Amino acid sequence: MADMTEPHSAVIARLSADFAAISHQLTRVSGDLAALDRILTDRAPAAAAPRPAPQPAAYWPQYPPQPAPFRPWPQAPAPTPTPTLTPAPRKERSEGWIGKLLAVAGVAVTLIGVVLLLVLAAQAGILRPEFRVSAGGALAAALVGAGWWLNTRPGGRVGAIALVATGVAAAYMDVIAVTTIYDWVPAPAGLVLAAVVAGAGLTLARRWDSEHLGLLVLVPLIVLAPIVTDGVSLLLVGFMLALAAVSLPVQLGKDWIWLHAARIAAAVLPLLVALAARHIDSREDLWLAGACGIAAVIALTAALLLLPGTGNRVVMALLTVAGIVPVLCVNLAVDRVVAALMAAALAAALLAVALLADRLPGVDGVVRRVFAVTSAIAALIAVTTAFDGRVGGPVLLAMAVVVAVAVGRDAVGRWVAIGFAVIGAAAHLSYAPPAVLLQPIEVSTATGISTLVSSLLLATAAVTIVWMWDRTESALWVGVAVVTVYAVTSCTVTAGMLVIGGDGGFYAGHMVATILWIAMAAVLFWYAARLPREDRSVPLGGGLGLVAAAMAKLFLFDLGTLDGIFRVVVFIVVGLTLLGIGAGYARLLERQDKQAATRTFEPK
Repeated sequence: MADMTEPHSAVIARLSADFAAISHQLTRVSGDLAALDRILTDRAPAAAAPRPAPQPAAYWPQYPPQPAPFRPWPQAPAPTPTPTLTPAPRKERSEGWIGKLLAVAGVAVTLIGVVLLLVLAAQAGILRPEFRVSAGGALAAALVGAGWWLNTRPGGRVGAIALVATGVAAAYMDVIAVTTIYDWVPAPAGLVLAAVVAGAGLTLARRWDSEHLGLLVLVPLIVLAPIVTDGVSLLLVGFMLALAAVSLPVQLGKDWIWLHAARIAAAVLPLLVALAARHIDSREDLWLAGACGIAAVIALTAALLLLPGTGNRVVMALLTVAGIVPVLCVNLAVDRVVAALMAAALAAALLAVALLADRLPGVDGVVRRVFAVTSAIAALIAVTTAFDGRVGGPVLLAMAVVVAVAVGRDAVGRWVAIGFAVIGAAAHLSYAPPAVLLQPIEVSTATGISTLVSSLLLATAAVTIVWMWDRTESALWVGVAVVTVYAVTSCTVTAGMLVIGGDGGFYAGHMVATILWIAMAAVLFWYAARLPREDRSVPLGGGLGLVAAAMAKLFLFDLGTLDGIFRVVVFIVVGLTLLGIGAGYARLLERQDKQAATRTFEPK
């Protein structure tokens, strides 16, 4: 009987233990639910007092429980509070610009007062010169000292910048006055002293890391310095160049594009006014040409030094181009030989920078293209300044050929070559217009030689540019054919007029021109026969076009215009050439196709 009841007792004991564990877990769950209820009740806006949760009656098993592993149930996560959306505080509008605006106005008014003290007081005889100069210097020193002190006070930076800028500009104009108005200081010493004054003030701008301070020094001087010197003079240009030069070291390592613009303006604006004045007065001034060269050196040097550290490379490149404009306009004031040499030197310098762009930091992409195009413009100005059309035309056409071969498929170089070719062709048409091909017109030896050379160069430039651009584009080759036909005809007719002269030379020139048209067509057919079948369309089209043009000229012009033996020769030669082209092309084509078929079926 014991053996029968023992298994039942063990089972009952185990069930009793399980019920005890379940009861224990339910008790804990009940406590957690009560705690959660209290939390939610406390968060409610009008919650009632929490009621105690009913506790289940403890269950005591009849038999002692057997130990069982305890596995706690996972507790429910505490509820996260719902975030309350509060409106963002309204950002108050900054009023700092008011102080800056008033400071700038104060700079302008104070510096105008200094100008009145130095210039109008001198004209009216108010105070002695010593008092005027001393008062200006004392005011400048007091302003700089006050600005230095104010910069150490809380919130005094705006006022400090304005005071120091006013003081430095006033001191600079004081130096200009003692050099130009009173002649107390020689010009070289005055330029050195002015450079020291401006350099000290701009060094303070670098120390304070304030582009605003540099601008407040340069911009007022650009406007007010010509008033102190009573107009734009060579000495004023020197003072402005000194100001531009000393502002360059201050900007090293700083991305101050506006200061660079002010530097360029300080150097360029007085020079352009001076060049226009020299042009109007018909005076030559090598010193002014030298100043233009110095301005270009400052602009180009500043670009090479500042381009690596600026984020506005395109703007800086364009400002650099503005800085070299006086060199391109220097022919307004000096002899054309000097102007051409300066423009050529500038073109060479810019070309060197463009070619070395890979080794110069910052000179890449658009900057390189800007410098390359500017170099081409300078070279064009140098050629047109140094030579007249009869020499300049062939030179420009030769430059077009050289550029087209040198740059290959570079887009900028290609357009530069096209520009040179177009301007050279326009020069060619100016002294060899189409009218000379319609009737016998005597030409001088110089014009004739220039026409011969430019005709050959014009045809060469057209072929070279298109060959380097896109040798498979048929529309471009149509244009090349037209240009080449005109250039060949111009060359042969001009040669006939130079060698024979009169009607005989004119007829001989046209006879040779028609024969050369057919000869060029023969060359194209010969070239096409040596190409694969799929590549023959362009040269075949060109050859057929030349044949059609030659036949039209033969029957519409040569038949009615040429006389005597010239008409007979041109018809016989053209006819025999066409026969030879037909027979020879068919033979070459058949041989070429057989060779291609043999190579196709040869075992590999």
